[in-house]
Amino acid sequence: MTPIEIGLISVVAIVILIYAGTYIPIALGMVSFVSVWVMRDDFTLALNVLKVGVGDTAMDYNLVTIPLFTFMGLIVAKAGLGQDIYDVMTVRFRNVKGGIAMATVGANGMFASVTGSSIASASVFTKVSVPQMIAHNYTPRFAVGVVAGSSVLGMIIPPSAMLIIYSFVAEQSVGDMFLAGIIPGVLLVAAYIGAISLMIRYTPRFVGGQVDDTCKSMSGREIAAKTLPTLGLITVVLGGLYTGWLSAIETGAAGGLMALGLAVLRRSMSLRVFWDALLETGHISAAILFLITAASIYSRMLGLAGVPNQIGDLLAGYQTSFVMVMVFYVLLMLFLGTLLDTASIILIVVPLFLPLVEAMGMSPIWFGIITVVGAEIGLLTPPLGISCFVIKSTLDDDSISLKDVFLGAAPFAVVMLIVLIILISFPFLSLAIST
Repeated sequence: MTPIEIGLISVVAIVILIYAGTYIPIALGMVSFVSVWVMRDDFTLALNVLKVGVGDTAMDYNLVTIPLFTFMGLIVAKAGLGQDIYDVMTVRFRNVKGGIAMATVGANGMFASVTGSSIASASVFTKVSVPQMIAHNYTPRFAVGVVAGSSVLGMIIPPSAMLIIYSFVAEQSVGDMFLAGIIPGVLLVAAYIGAISLMIRYTPRFVGGQVDDTCKSMSGREIAAKTLPTLGLITVVLGGLYTGWLSAIETGAAGGLMALGLAVLRRSMSLRVFWDALLETGHISAAILFLITAASIYSRMLGLAGVPNQIGDLLAGYQTSFVMVMVFYVLLMLFLGTLLDTASIILIVVPLFLPLVEAMGMSPIWFGIITVVGAEIGLLTPPLGISCFVIKSTLDDDSISLKDVFLGAAPFAVVMLIVLIILISFPFLSLAIST
């Protein structure tokens, strides 16, 4: 078989195994092992590929960032900072039609900058924002759509678990990836708020709603009490990275310690909650580390088969332009987004396309942002829109169906696609801070 055939068969085999119920890292490892064995007719070599992949990943000190940032995000969520941010944002937008929706987007953006989890954002703001929007006559579809759309900010605004996964698969600096995600994240927040304004004006039936004239203003002291803890965490995380004063690992440790201190001061941290946070951190970290290990093995298999070089030679032979490559890549991610979760997409496509992108002279940091944003659109699209499923499972309202959640999220998926096209067209947006 040619390298191209091996690559295509491996992707198809992985997708089939995942849909058959196989755990994603197991599927990646199985396909990689069997592929090496069949290609070289050497069982010992296949075992050695597994051994090297596991060993190299386990010895990578930078992987410490995963449990540290996971712990920080869980503590922040349990400390109730999401509710505080939302309260302040609601006051700021109280005199604007659609203000509650805009406040949800803004609060999700800030919450994302200290949690890095789309699932946490979807869960928190489903409870906080959806009931209030429905109480002010927003349509249920629009209410859940706003929360679904803005929840994906947790995967692009640092500290993002997906950016961490990409950084290890592509062998890039976690700190550089975090810095690269700031401007695209802010751009996506602005695009969502702009889209809400347009929807209010041109599709009022879809939006509904009224100005929240019952929302009382806050004093400067109240606003400070609710926002300074979050702003302090953001300063530690992003400021430490940007100035170079802290490495990514040191930032995660400092942020986790600060989040724990805030939770204790707010009296929202009992021993039971702390223990649950530790256990959940362990479960999430183990799952992510297993994924990264499997991705390392899969990358080695592809390299051994010569797949990346063959793809580059094939595209060069057809004199494929940069535009055509990116169109194909985006379409591939949109397709896989209907089948797989974000992490799986990153683990499968990055080893295939990264060598080609580097050969074309494009930055792997920029490519990481494109990959994460493109894959995140899958969180909002059926049949595997994870954020939509989280919102439905969190809702205490049987009148809102899963179909309503997907339809409400659809306009925001379109906005994400537009932002993705902008980021592809203007790479400096992703590289301005990180380089």
